[in-house]
Amino acid sequence: MNHRENMLRAVHFERPAYIPMSFHINPACWHAYPQDALQELMAEHPFLFPDFEPSSAPVVPQYGPNQRADQPYTDDWGCVWETTDDGITGTVTRHPLADWDDFERYRPPDPNEVSGLGPIDWEQVATTLKEAREEGRLAAASLPHGHTFLLLQSLRGYENLVYDMADDEPRLCDLIDMVGSFNLALVRHYVDLGAEWIGYPEDLGMQVGPMISPAHFRRYIKPVYQRLMQPARDAGCIVHMHSDGDIRALVDDLIEGGVQVINLQDLVNGIDWIADRFAGRVCVDLDVDRQAVTRYGTPAQIDALIREEVEKLASKEGGLMMIYGLYPGVPLENARALMDAMTRYATFYA
Repeated sequence: MNHRENMLRAVHFERPAYIPMSFHINPACWHAYPQDALQELMAEHPFLFPDFEPSSAPVVPQYGPNQRADQPYTDDWGCVWETTDDGITGTVTRHPLADWDDFERYRPPDPNEVSGLGPIDWEQVATTLKEAREEGRLAAASLPHGHTFLLLQSLRGYENLVYDMADDEPRLCDLIDMVGSFNLALVRHYVDLGAEWIGYPEDLGMQVGPMISPAHFRRYIKPVYQRLMQPARDAGCIVHMHSDGDIRALVDDLIEGGVQVINLQDLVNGIDWIADRFAGRVCVDLDVDRQAVTRYGTPAQIDALIREEVEKLASKEGGLMMIYGLYPGVPLENARALMDAMTRYATFYA
């Protein structure tokens, strides 16, 4: 059973051979930790890094255009991003539509040429998707992170956007339609090029509760999500939704909107709550804690966390994936403990 088939079996509750596990090393880690130590960890865990080949040459990480320290970046929408650490995604410091007076002459970017964050080569996308299928990998594509709600924030500013929703600002619907039409064109491109998995990443939660009221989400954002996800569903693509933060108040709306795989944070939302709501019914791509246990706990506590999550959310039938993102500040012994545990418990129900 190849990786693609195993992933699809996990999504469809068709008895995967193992729990799909992903360990993502943020680009900033390559200048925050000794590179040889990171390479050693990767080499020791081929299950998590099957294509890794150690190198004596320095690793040159690939930074996104909005991940360059002290180099402000203007994206395709005119939003200006700034960060203070290479590899860490910046924050928008200039909102091109902070003043509604600028909206009349504002023009959106062209989805045939750009992704929203930078240029996109659709011929190369077609080649990449084709090669993935030929090599037994998922032909996966994704909208940019923060494609709708966060993009509206970037364009207007968070407070302005919240007031727009509360005040029934008439121009907001036109702006939402502009953003939705751009993203819909991207989705249709991916579907036409043979994508079988499309990601819809967008952070909606805070530490406690969502950044948008459920009522405003249902009125302004949920219809756009449904519009964006429909072409993927019609084509038989897997619809994967990522959100950081506490999204318990919005989860039912996300599932109703067409989400098939929900990627949410474990401890922020609560392991038991996630199990009660989803286990055995909707595939969970569990985002493993980055705030508490994995940063400040012991290796034994980390092992116990991964085991608990697998015991409560997994089954032989499937329905669970897990992902961890390593960022600077986590002790390397804890990173090793995570890699060990994810490898160990991937076959817990095999």
